[in-house]
Amino acid sequence: MKIVIADKISPSASAIFGEHKDWKVVTTDKETLPGELATADAILVRSATFVDAAMMDKAPKLRVIGRAGVGVDNVDLDAATKRGIVVMNTPGGNAVAVAEHTFALMLALARHLVRADSTMHAGKWEKKTLQGTELRGKTLGIVGLGRVGVEVSRRAIAFGMKVVGHDPYVAPSLAQQLNITLGSLDEVFAQSDYITLHVGLTPQTQGMINADSIRKMKKGVRLINCARGELLNEAAVIEALQSGQLGGAALDVYSHEPLKDSPLSTLPNVILTPHIAGSTHEASEAVGVQIALQVREYLLKGVIQNAVNVPSISEEEYQQMLPYILLGERLGAFLAQSSEGGVEEMGLSYSGDIAEWKTALIRNAAVAGALNQIAHAHERANLVNAASIAEERGIRITERKKARDAGGAASNVLRMTFKTGQQENTVAGCVQPSGLPRLLEIDGINVEAPLEGTFIYLRNLDVPGVVGRVGTVLGQQNVNIANFSLGRRQSGQETSAVAVVQVDGEISDKVLDALRCIETILLAKAIRFAAPQPKAVSA
Repeated sequence: MKIVIADKISPSASAIFGEHKDWKVVTTDKETLPGELATADAILVRSATFVDAAMMDKAPKLRVIGRAGVGVDNVDLDAATKRGIVVMNTPGGNAVAVAEHTFALMLALARHLVRADSTMHAGKWEKKTLQGTELRGKTLGIVGLGRVGVEVSRRAIAFGMKVVGHDPYVAPSLAQQLNITLGSLDEVFAQSDYITLHVGLTPQTQGMINADSIRKMKKGVRLINCARGELLNEAAVIEALQSGQLGGAALDVYSHEPLKDSPLSTLPNVILTPHIAGSTHEASEAVGVQIALQVREYLLKGVIQNAVNVPSISEEEYQQMLPYILLGERLGAFLAQSSEGGVEEMGLSYSGDIAEWKTALIRNAAVAGALNQIAHAHERANLVNAASIAEERGIRITERKKARDAGGAASNVLRMTFKTGQQENTVAGCVQPSGLPRLLEIDGINVEAPLEGTFIYLRNLDVPGVVGRVGTVLGQQNVNIANFSLGRRQSGQETSAVAVVQVDGEISDKVLDALRCIETILLAKAIRFAAPQPKAVSA
């Protein structure tokens, strides 16, 4: 394994990789980075290095990008996903550092600490003009109650502040435990003496602090932003600071960094710091070690923790789900090899307990199993990029869930359907107690067979003599039958009979041609399953 460290990260992180004697760890700079990428399995970055599509093109072996920190603005997620590269970050690693910096800025605003320090250094004693206010009894509005927001709330409550918060993804019961009063964004704006932002950058949050939202705030409210500079409409904030609608602002992040020639730097009621909220010795050590551990676990075991472009589940959930990931891959491979025409839609249906699971990895495995059977495909689909590749090819992906399968004996049943311009085909399967995948149905016809090895899939007229003639042809072609499973629709429809013939060894075109010469055979296809590959788990 080769790990490239592109930005400054704790030496402890390198030491974690150094425990594996056959692993190579390379620390690079901008000049040497491109040359090292050609053979890199992983790259670790902070915020200085931008990992874009062009860089990924120089790293054909790249499997994982590790971001030592929370924000992944410097990683092209779409490009990584399309290439099947996992992107991880380290949420929570610097939460305490950011929360403490947020509180330091609040205190600095309340007690005019920056001006007090600068006037003292200038030899002035301006005690009368530096009278501040207490945080005790004030209302703090927190927008975003993730790890950082929660840490800020704990400190605010310890200071005797009332905390109101807005986060649509936080349960009221948790907010109650934390002594936070939840409200709408407008309610938080209207009630707060201080407002601090702790949300990520999305189309919904970009420019959320603007002229309209500022008008809804108390006159003289003080604003703190240690999250993303793009959350603010800078022109509106500057105007509000000049008018007094905003009593002050303390900013650590900016739309364009480093900050240059900004009117913000000329305003006396603004405190500016150079994006250092998460920059403490303790936080740097924590996020460096954390991302190194995550990357190592992925390279060793396929375990993905804190992924931002792969569904997240625990390792325990993954171990339970792994047989169904293989089942999905096998069902997708079966349909891709047995169906006729170009697929327009792939549908997944989950019955039983698995319907209650987070099924995105099973879905992606099924889609990948199908896509990887396309001979002209120039890229391998995996658990990261399968849905993205399908979308690029204009294939719709649908999912349905029901608590229990109405007709099957197995409690957990996975069905997959291919819809083409001409027909619709469905297969169903389950996981045996041994953990191996098993076929249950083909287009509603009960036919059981292990989903492993190599077999021949037949559709035939439901007439006497078919089994004997198939056996004779295979014998003449020196093909040994390992298992022969038959199924037919009880209504007696002639075209509803199917057979799955598991064989030893490979199936040649000559064998298939001989089977197709039997007048009662309507369809003969070879189905081949690759050996299981190490999978990825999100934690």
